[in-house]
Amino acid sequence: MGENRHQALGLSDDQVLEMYKTMLLARRIDERMWLLNRAGKIPFVISCQGQEAAQVGAAFALDKDKDYILPYYRDLGVVLTFGMTTTEIMLSGFAKAEDPNSGGRQMPGHFGQKKNRIVTGSSPVTTQVPHAVGVALAGKMEKKDLVTFVTFGEGSSNQGDFHEGANFAGVHKLPVIFMCENNKYAISVPLSKQLACEKVSDRAIGYGMPGFTVDGNDPLEVYRVVKMAAERGRSGLGPTLIETISYRLTPHSSDDDDRSYRAQDEVAEAKSKDPILTFGAYLKENGIIDDQLEKEINDRIMKTVNEATDYAENAPYAEPEHAMKYVYAEE
Repeated sequence: MGENRHQALGLSDDQVLEMYKTMLLARRIDERMWLLNRAGKIPFVISCQGQEAAQVGAAFALDKDKDYILPYYRDLGVVLTFGMTTTEIMLSGFAKAEDPNSGGRQMPGHFGQKKNRIVTGSSPVTTQVPHAVGVALAGKMEKKDLVTFVTFGEGSSNQGDFHEGANFAGVHKLPVIFMCENNKYAISVPLSKQLACEKVSDRAIGYGMPGFTVDGNDPLEVYRVVKMAAERGRSGLGPTLIETISYRLTPHSSDDDDRSYRAQDEVAEAKSKDPILTFGAYLKENGIIDDQLEKEINDRIMKTVNEATDYAENAPYAEPEHAMKYVYAEE
């Protein structure tokens, strides 16, 4: 990782410590969701594990008071950075009435929260990409100082929505940051069966925008390139395509058995480069944390996760008669 790279990027010790805490919180929430799913308490999990560095590094480079985010289903690190709470995530896992995303209507990972400018996502993948372009167009028309940040997997980069959105944003020089979280697998399909080009970022030139491929296990590198993309967007220079390379440490979802399509030693090797461990090591090298503080942070996070789990498990479900709410306009 090298010495003190964060200060060169204008980040304080406190800020990088906050990044680490958010990454670790995302991981601990995710691990708890798996346990709850396996215990038969929640129906579904789709993981952020292995992608926290890219998510948190990117979200820290944005303006939480101005920018709009259109996350994809794994983006726990992004939505936590933008203000969604552990309790709110758990309420969505248990599908309770207070779930801010959908009032318990949608399965987890369908993030949406108006007050934090998290634009609602949908189940078909990549629909968030043209939406991000539309929000950016509206912002430009209203002369607002905003960028939109949209994420998707490398499988989604093959969908029509990606190409239409990227083309429109390129033509109209819209302030959009397209971030592909390349975790090597679109469900069970490896990268080699998804792209004929070497990198997802190679596609940027076709839409008249710069493309970058960065180490998705390094939150500081992701922060650097997203910050640059945000400045480009704000100054009217148009969109940017960023590809973050990481590895999905879990099966695609709680309904998937990844042993059928990838070797377990491949997964084990990826776990040795786990961004939680490598970024923790960077902070130790720079004297920002020691073993004692690391343990204190983890204990605090586990307390938060335990309290959120208890609250959400005991919270009420929506009333059956609310099923028709938000479907038709109400007088």
